[in-house]
Amino acid sequence: MKSFYFKVQRKLQSVMGGGACRSGLVAATTLAGLFSLTVCARQADQATPVVVQPGAPGQPTRTLPPSTRATLPPRSPADVQFMQGMIVHHAQAVEMTALIGSHTQNKDLRLLGARISHSQSEEIKFMKRWLDARGEPPSLPMQNMRGMNMSMPGMAGMNMSNQPMLMPGMLTQKQMAALTKAKGAKFDHLFLTGMIQHHNGALIMVKDLFDTAGSGQDAELFSFTTDVDSGQRAEIRIMQTMLREKP
Repeated sequence: MKSFYFKVQRKLQSVMGGGACRSGLVAATTLAGLFSLTVCARQADQATPVVVQPGAPGQPTRTLPPSTRATLPPRSPADVQFMQGMIVHHAQAVEMTALIGSHTQNKDLRLLGARISHSQSEEIKFMKRWLDARGEPPSLPMQNMRGMNMSMPGMAGMNMSNQPMLMPGMLTQKQMAALTKAKGAKFDHLFLTGMIQHHNGALIMVKDLFDTAGSGQDAELFSFTTDVDSGQRAEIRIMQTMLREKP
């Protein structure tokens, strides 16, 4: 009798154990299915981004179709001319700094020159990218380039007449020749006074841009010009201090 009882008990335990296993398997399968649905839902959300356009003050936002693509803001002719002109303007500053290594041993001037050369070279790259993205050439029309120094980067091969330069603050050919011939302390003085003149010209160009109706509205251009303005004002103060400290 006991033997029969133990056999029945073992069978019941076996059946119950199997049921528990099956219940656990069903529960696990259900959880896995729910998890898969959650992941699929998240992937679907990621695959279909929501584009929201903020409304005007007091107006609701709008949900735009996923196919919506960003467009570049409109630019004025003054924006394009400013960028083209500033490329030429920066190029002369880079040319001036290239003389420092062979014309002076002044460590402070060398550090300043390296800073100006790097910053303005990078800004030239940015301006060229800005123009290229808008289908505009990186150079000014020929009628606006008379008198430019053809040794400047990117200007070789252009046939120009000896007319006054139109970019504010740029050194004349006579000033550049004097700077090229100078050495030591004389070079330091000519470089500092010339670069202050040059930087002040860039500030005039920025002011003229913002004084032109409808210009300077492009966000990238606005950020760039304000950086140019603040950066060159700071460098002017540094150079003025260096001039005052000269014996």
